[in-house]
Amino acid sequence: MYSCPPGVNEAIPPEYRKIAESLFPPEGYPLGEGPSFASAAAFADILGVGEDYRRMFTSARSGADLKPSLGHFRNNLDLLIQKTWVEKADEVRKEKLINRLPALIENIEKEDYENALGAFALILEELAYLFFGAQSYKDDFTEYALRIDPQIGLFWWYGGQLNKLQHPGGYRPPTEEAARKEQQSFKTMLLVGICYLTNF
Repeated sequence: MYSCPPGVNEAIPPEYRKIAESLFPPEGYPLGEGPSFASAAAFADILGVGEDYRRMFTSARSGADLKPSLGHFRNNLDLLIQKTWVEKADEVRKEKLINRLPALIENIEKEDYENALGAFALILEELAYLFFGAQSYKDDFTEYALRIDPQIGLFWWYGGQLNKLQHPGGYRPPTEEAARKEQQSFKTMLLVGICYLTNF
């Protein structure tokens, strides 16, 4: 997984940095905690999808409620993947990426947002490679993407931060309420990326 090396936040334009760092604090989240809806919504605003994000989040009382939105997401992502020009040797990567989508959508519909977020992070890694080639594996990838366009760069910065939400091996929330809050945090983060790619 591409990830952002320490100090990459300095490349984020100053007008966006505070919002970005409220979503992913440089020191990370304490175990069992995650981003709030407010910080995710503010970040979605700077990606240009804030209104769609709020609508999707508030209308999705269950994973099944997301089905229409996930259909749009999948159609748009399929189109993006199919239209991406790659070397002949990378055609297999495109097919594998398309084949990852059903498992992601199934996890979301089952409200298994932790596994969905992990699957989404892998999809973003492959998508970055299809869009940017080997550049996506370089340490300065986020800075490179930010130079192309701040919104695009911030989206790939977000993708590189998702691994910070993964559990250390064997960790489980201590109570049912903690588990519910944690799933809500995963959902909060996941829907930001889904909204962005649906509207890309």
